[in-house]
Amino acid sequence: MPMTATEIEHLIRQSFPDAQIEVQGDDGVHFSAMVIDESFRGMNRVQQQRAVMKALKGKMDGAQGEIHALALTTKAPG
Repeated sequence: MPMTATEIEHLIRQSFPDAQIEVQGDDGVHFSAMVIDESFRGMNRVQQQRAVMKALKGKMDGAQGEIHALALTTKAPG
């Protein structure tokens, strides 16, 4: 079942309640997300993106994943 940008934002927000989160995508499978959170300070980009992927709780896992593609931008606040 396709996901919505709002559902993806909700999943991310559960792990990053104070983050600035913007999710875009309207075809149900291809999305882009920007997540800015203080917890990313001191982490490299791979660590930041792994933390966000963990928040998605397997929704991108394998061919049966509900999210086919997610372009992800992460950073600590400026």
